[in-house]
Amino acid sequence: VAILSYGFTQTWYIITSIIGVLGKMFTQGFSLNDLGGPVAMYSYTSEAAHYGILSVMNLMAVLSINLGIVNLLPIPALDGGKLLLNIVEAIRRKPLDPEKEGIITLVGFGFLMILMILVTWNDIQRYFLH
Repeated sequence: VAILSYGFTQTWYIITSIIGVLGKMFTQGFSLNDLGGPVAMYSYTSEAAHYGILSVMNLMAVLSINLGIVNLLPIPALDGGKLLLNIVEAIRRKPLDPEKEGIITLVGFGFLMILMILVTWNDIQRYFLH
């Protein structure tokens, strides 16, 4: 029972920490240097591996929770974006035109792809070129 309680407490701490950081990023601004992509995740995993399997598992938990929270952001193409569109449809009391919804989702997907490319390029510069 104590282990289960500890697990919930740690998970809640991670969730609130991630939400706090995201809040600061949107209210105080951020740069690409504040973000990490696949190259940074590899670097963090390699570093955690030096400390043992528990560190790697903890990092995997943090990354999983982070992914879940980011997926809920109201960006088209993510679940949070779909939720936002559903709320808009509920307020309007009629569905969005599927073509318009497709365009909105495509724009969101394009934004995410550009962000992914920029973050990955920034990671490559950070870890390999400097």
